[in-house]
Amino acid sequence: MRPPRPNPGGPSIQPPRPNPGGPSIQPPRPGPGQGVRPPRPRPPHRPGYRPPHFRPIHGPVFHYPRGWRYRRWSIGLLLPSLFLSSTYYYDNYYNFGFGPPPHGYRWVRYGPDLLLVNIRTRRIADVIYGAFR
Repeated sequence: MRPPRPNPGGPSIQPPRPNPGGPSIQPPRPGPGQGVRPPRPRPPHRPGYRPPHFRPIHGPVFHYPRGWRYRRWSIGLLLPSLFLSSTYYYDNYYNFGFGPPPHGYRWVRYGPDLLLVNIRTRRIADVIYGAFR
């Protein structure tokens, strides 16, 4: 058997050895709201697309502007600029199961319907009839 070699760097430091009889060290566990994966981003909405199992949602009561009542809008019509304001924009499109509108478009609520409108031209690109109960 050989004699131990001297350590020219000084005393040797060894990592602590696990204590088989003591408590084990566990990594921290995530608290409430932590460690939950965020929802996957959804692709932008495609006109004419309806998510599978689409159902109308309960939304706040819609109040038509003075002098207006329900009208069934269709694709290609021009929406009056009165409705292109934050009062009528609908940004909770994830509730319906689809992603954000394409760049330059906004979802506009008109009564029970949702209209996808080109903000620059005011032209309606898509309509979801009966989106709200």
